[in-house]
Amino acid sequence: MKRVLILGIDGYIGYSLALYLLKQDYEVTGLDNFSRRALVSDVEGFSLTPILPISVREHYLRSFPNFIDSVFGVNLDDYYTLDSLLKLIKPDVIVHLAEQPSAPYSMKDVRASMDTQYRNVLGTLSLLWAMKKNCPEVHLVKIGTMGEYGTPNCDIPEGEIPNQCLEDRWDEMGAIVNHPCPMAGLPFPKSPNSFYHLSKVHDTNNIIFACKNWGLTSTDIMQGVVFGTKTDYSNNDEQELTRFDYDEYFGTAINRFCVQAIIEHPLTVYGKGSQTRGFLPLKDSIQCLQIAIENPPKAGEYKVLNQFENIYSINNLADIICAEASDYGLHVGIAHIPNPRKELEHHYYNPTHEKLFSLGYNPTIEIREEINLLIQSILPYKDRVIEEVIMPKTNWR
Repeated sequence: MKRVLILGIDGYIGYSLALYLLKQDYEVTGLDNFSRRALVSDVEGFSLTPILPISVREHYLRSFPNFIDSVFGVNLDDYYTLDSLLKLIKPDVIVHLAEQPSAPYSMKDVRASMDTQYRNVLGTLSLLWAMKKNCPEVHLVKIGTMGEYGTPNCDIPEGEIPNQCLEDRWDEMGAIVNHPCPMAGLPFPKSPNSFYHLSKVHDTNNIIFACKNWGLTSTDIMQGVVFGTKTDYSNNDEQELTRFDYDEYFGTAINRFCVQAIIEHPLTVYGKGSQTRGFLPLKDSIQCLQIAIENPPKAGEYKVLNQFENIYSINNLADIICAEASDYGLHVGIAHIPNPRKELEHHYYNPTHEKLFSLGYNPTIEIREEINLLIQSILPYKDRVIEEVIMPKTNWR
């Protein structure tokens, strides 16, 4: 039985992952500072789903006999508390979800951009030092983002940097010897377009450095855009609902559109809507994380997995959501509004994502059906929608 430490256990993915792993008989420990709740409140948003208060959620987690412990109210950059935690619980795997996850929020103002970089970069750096001291053999599963790559107008590969490629090799004359791996020890070039995505690139570089110099082992999951409310739509237990944000900062595209659909607000498509990205349901994100947990790289290696079900344009998604909403008698239009972001709207986009499929990832459902279930699941909460947070206010330029 593996012992998994989830950093960010109170978050959108973290809480669902914890419940899923507990039901799969993993031992689970969690850490969270509840910053997601505070940040959403700060932008006058509110989870559409009625999530449990912190004390009640912790009590529910502790009802599972294999839930080991939790450390709540602690920032990841609190190195000494993290040091003590790793020493105490001795995890087999650390899943790192404890970061400010919003690109729009990072572009909001100077405070938000600095807060994003501070939380994310220094939090991860604190974790790497604590791992080096206490558990250098532990597998770090880090959630990155496909947004690290940007839209480079070329194929985006997956890969790993084997441990022999992370070490410089020298001949007898002191000259560096060519690395034996195709990547030559270098990650794919990154082209982020927000201070959030930049923070994730900094994380990636710091993790590669730690693997190279300290022999740490990490899987960096470049995740597409996640949507949905549940891992199991037959489960109506509100104790297991994760948060569901729909504001301009913390609501991802499909989640935002589905909330707009249930109140028959025109879907706010930014610009021409031809932007293309990778998407996957929440349940598939959890499935892929378990696959990563169960398939670690070799000791001292850094591995990259591109995680998404398929790629879609924003226009594709808006059309699907309008069609599926009509099943519930909802009449929804589409409004193309000025794009507040600075991004290419027409671009080539072909990221490789074969490794998770080769390890057993099986998309659980077709996207139309998944969106239909999502609309059905949030309809009971339509009276909780705060319309004032729907339209974007932050201009990235």
